[in-house]
Amino acid sequence: MRRILLGIVLAAFVGSLGAGWVAAKHHPAQEKVTIVGSTALQPLTEAVAAQYRHNHPSTNITVQGGGSGTGLSQVQAGAVNIGSADIFASQQDGIAAGKLRDNIVAVSGITPIVNPRLGVKNLTLAQLRQIFTGEVTNWRQVGGPDLPITVINRASGSGTRVAFEQAVLKKGTHAVRAQEQDSNGTVKEIVANTPGAVSYISFAYLNQTVRPLKLNGVAPTAANVTTNRWPIWSYEHLYTQAHPSRATSQFIKFMQTGKVQGSLVKDANYVSIHEMKVTKSPTGQVSERK
Repeated sequence: MRRILLGIVLAAFVGSLGAGWVAAKHHPAQEKVTIVGSTALQPLTEAVAAQYRHNHPSTNITVQGGGSGTGLSQVQAGAVNIGSADIFASQQDGIAAGKLRDNIVAVSGITPIVNPRLGVKNLTLAQLRQIFTGEVTNWRQVGGPDLPITVINRASGSGTRVAFEQAVLKKGTHAVRAQEQDSNGTVKEIVANTPGAVSYISFAYLNQTVRPLKLNGVAPTAANVTTNRWPIWSYEHLYTQAHPSRATSQFIKFMQTGKVQGSLVKDANYVSIHEMKVTKSPTGQVSERK
């Protein structure tokens, strides 16, 4: 009787091992991809990650902000798989750009914004420059109401700030001392609730709570970005170390596919890398795309 019972127990134990082996075979260990950095790219990365996870349930993708500088420093240190940035790695102090792999996945338009009740809809590029260098301090000086200008700038680690200042400020000039904020979302909220405020955000964050400004009569649209008629824009980069994991490489390739570029990228109010008619160097030099 004891032998019979022992046999039943052993059979059950072996059976459970077999079932566990089969389950493990059909449910491989989950691969993790952590992305940290640009808040300008964050909405798009989150949207693409959600779709990718749906088709690749074995990959766990985490997306966080923090700014381009944080993303670059974190990926260089090996703390994350991907550092997202609105700037070239060579533009960031302390980053060994040659040791990182650059993957451009989108283009982000950047627009100056004001409170909708201000009444100002258009500025010249020179006027915008004068506002952000402190030469113009009242909206009355640029055709608006008699109201002090409150400049809201981005933090020094922001890639959006680098792109904005590269396009707007002349070489050798510096932005006026002003309140600084880390994220597009926070900037938008402050401008929406401050009558005389002015700042700038990525197209992806635009909504009815703020008014985007035209520059020299040109509207901030994706079509105008593709030709550089709208000059304030930046590449969106996903930086990895020289030898990224398989899951990391697969996610980036997915983000660069024509299907994603033609649907999710446009729907999220970015510009597809395949539609750009110009290129931009790290120093801001714009050339016809070959």
